[in-house]
Amino acid sequence: MSYRTYQKRTAALAFAAALAGSAVLMAAPAAHADVVDVNYQCKTPIGDKSAVSPIDIKSVKSGSAYKLTMSWQKGVSSSPVELGKGSMTPSAVIKLGGAEEGTVAVSGPANAAAIPANTPIKISDLSGTYTPKETGKVTFTADVLTIKALGTTTTCTPSNNPKPSLTLDVTAAGGSDTGETQSGSGDELPQTGPEDSAIALGTLGGTVLLAGAAGVLWLTRRNQAVRR
Repeated sequence: MSYRTYQKRTAALAFAAALAGSAVLMAAPAAHADVVDVNYQCKTPIGDKSAVSPIDIKSVKSGSAYKLTMSWQKGVSSSPVELGKGSMTPSAVIKLGGAEEGTVAVSGPANAAAIPANTPIKISDLSGTYTPKETGKVTFTADVLTIKALGTTTTCTPSNNPKPSLTLDVTAAGGSDTGETQSGSGDELPQTGPEDSAIALGTLGGTVLLAGAAGVLWLTRRNQAVRR
């Protein structure tokens, strides 16, 4: 193999490694979300009730904001009388943590069908908009649920200090967009497992990318020196 052929093959391998590193970085997960069991203690017009429901919070980026959707997988509370179609309206609050503190209000449509008496009330998906005011990791945790029906108000408060259902890496509105990245919450200790593996692969990809670019630059300069 001639020296020039060797140079070309080495440069091609370095370039391929750089592309592979870039692909690893681009393949990082978009967000970290969990389905979290929330133990609701509800204050109703006829006394206290409790129910546990898995809560899921998802996000869809829209410009500098995020549309949040909060879902209940099981019903909560109940009514001693039937709730006719359109007579029950739910709303809730999502608590922010990490880089930003505060709340996001979410709401949904009234019940599309009648809810029989003494039956767990199925909450429809609730949605709201979150616009970042700070930059960094922000967590989203289920908070107070409010149910209004037949002129009464039922308030359900989480009692088990639930963990966040969603974590996003955000940029304050008006800043440069860094996108969403999978992450743990707030000040937690470093985790081990699949998430750390993805981060490690991303770091390795960046190292390969830099090494590949440096290799191509070195070969180019070496080739120029040989020609002279």
